[in-house]
Amino acid sequence: MTDIAVILPCLNEEAAIGPVVAAFRAALPSAVVYVYDNASTDDTAGVASRAGAIVRREPTPGKGNAVTRAFADIDADIYVVADGDGTYDAKMAPVMIERLQRETLDMVIGVRAHSSAAAYRPGHVMGNRVFSGIFRSLFRVNYTDILSGYRVLSRRFVKSFPSRARGFEIEIEMSAHAALLRTPLAEIETTYGPRPKGAQSKLNTFADGARILARMFRFLRLHRPRFVYGLLGIFGVGAAAIFFIPILIEFLQTGLVPRFPTLIVSVAIGILGCAAFAVGAILDAQAQHFAETKRLAYLRMAPPPGIAT
Repeated sequence: MTDIAVILPCLNEEAAIGPVVAAFRAALPSAVVYVYDNASTDDTAGVASRAGAIVRREPTPGKGNAVTRAFADIDADIYVVADGDGTYDAKMAPVMIERLQRETLDMVIGVRAHSSAAAYRPGHVMGNRVFSGIFRSLFRVNYTDILSGYRVLSRRFVKSFPSRARGFEIEIEMSAHAALLRTPLAEIETTYGPRPKGAQSKLNTFADGARILARMFRFLRLHRPRFVYGLLGIFGVGAAAIFFIPILIEFLQTGLVPRFPTLIVSVAIGILGCAAFAVGAILDAQAQHFAETKRLAYLRMAPPPGIAT
């Protein structure tokens, strides 16, 4: 029998968590539902427990902290991760699990489809499109909704996932981990509804957006350093050339170098640009070694169990 764990990270979701737990228990009768209470100040834990969930606490605030703790604590074959605010359709969980098992995938992402601005604010829609577009360009993958919090994951994905995220950038880390390890995944469209009355969004559009963007470029620097440092090198050498060429022309015409400090600055910038190229090449070799090591560790674990016949 396949062990399925449903993980619901929560912060002050007293108004929503009871029906969410009930919905996932109905959709997945054999699954164990875990609610990770992330330093709530209301009765989230009590409501979840009465609804039939196993409640565990992660005192350090931040969704990433709660999910990381859950991945470390829970041992299962398949993990379903969703928000505890009632926005995701629990009835889609069996469909996503079936797809994961049938195609031997490591991640199935629930792509959010909404019908009202109350469910998915226009600013968040635009931000998700921008971030997804940047991510596709930088990591050369074709993900539609990299910020979706509704995911079904295999055990080997979860146990090879070295998360460092503290907040909502956890989804970016999952997407980047899948892209870097070239794990098989799929996307399934799922309804994204409004929060129930009394449930408030914990997402800060600008602050969390800035953290997500910073995390994305951190991954780029760590895992594609030749690209990042190559750009710095091009900028440095180009700037040095802009300063140096007029001095060279003047020297060829007159035999003099009247702007000696500018010459020194241009040479220094040029050297730094060349050094950036060298640093990028060295770090790229190191990044490839780390990526291969992580992939080998990932491949040592069994793939998700297939559908019983």
